[in-house]
Amino acid sequence: MGFPIYRPRRLRATENLRSMIRETTLSVTDLIYPLFVVPGKGIKKEITSLPGNYQYSVDMVMEAIDQVASLGIPAVLLFGLPSYKDATGSSAWDDKEPVQMASKAIKAKYPELVVITDACLCEYTSHGHCGVLENGCTVNNDATLPLLAKIAVSHARCGADIIAPSNMMDGYVQAMRTALDEAGFTNVAIMAYSAKFASAFYGPFRAAADSAPSKGDRKGYQMDPANVREALREVELDIEEGADIVMVKPAMAYLDVATKVHETFNRPLCVYNVSGEYAMVKAAAANGWIDEKRIVMETMLGFKRAGAKMIITYHALDVAKWLKA
Repeated sequence: MGFPIYRPRRLRATENLRSMIRETTLSVTDLIYPLFVVPGKGIKKEITSLPGNYQYSVDMVMEAIDQVASLGIPAVLLFGLPSYKDATGSSAWDDKEPVQMASKAIKAKYPELVVITDACLCEYTSHGHCGVLENGCTVNNDATLPLLAKIAVSHARCGADIIAPSNMMDGYVQAMRTALDEAGFTNVAIMAYSAKFASAFYGPFRAAADSAPSKGDRKGYQMDPANVREALREVELDIEEGADIVMVKPAMAYLDVATKVHETFNRPLCVYNVSGEYAMVKAAAANGWIDEKRIVMETMLGFKRAGAKMIITYHALDVAKWLKA
């Protein structure tokens, strides 16, 4: 039955009517705020490529955590810059490094706040790759797995609720799940970066985390942006190995992948609204070319519409404030 009997505009006439039939909603509880913690004291340094976001020393990060808690954002994702780097990234499983110390501090003050920790080696290795190198620029997958397991246990020991491995090694979820269980951390969850693409959208993050590879690239372990069915295979493998939450990263250019993952698998889906996506919006808004609030909120709804249950975003503080306004 079509026009003139059915007129869709009838139910768009007022805000109350529109809200009554709205199919997708956004909540503060959908948000995860990423934070960068660094060695030292008294440090709060704005990240030039991520305006409004900062590198914090552990003693200063609680300033951001207090704001997160007051806004009702349920979770943070911690990235660390270490005090030392070496070929194997051994500082990544050092309990005295920034991620571990920040986790302890956060859980001491806000035990209910969900602490998610990034578990990778790129920030910690002297070469900037996500694993043990062989022949100069090839990551040895199987030699890397025990190191990732060490990171998971270290983070759990220091209070992490969810481990978020972003390395894209084959078998990484199984290695970390096994290590966590053997160490008694059966209730610590894994949020797998299951479909992480070798993307140009990561540029600002790599500057913020000092994690760009010294030579070569990550195309040998991160996914080809052209592939959807491969992403589904990766997600399936991670679920079989014990992933509690699966992720698609980046988000904006990969919503077709996110939708297929949501429709195919019975696991909560997280999307990562990555640094390049954030930086483009901030740059355009700074030049007066777009309405930042409307663009960001529309983008967040797009993530939810695609099936995301959780959204990691550098916009989290602003989105939470706008939702509460």
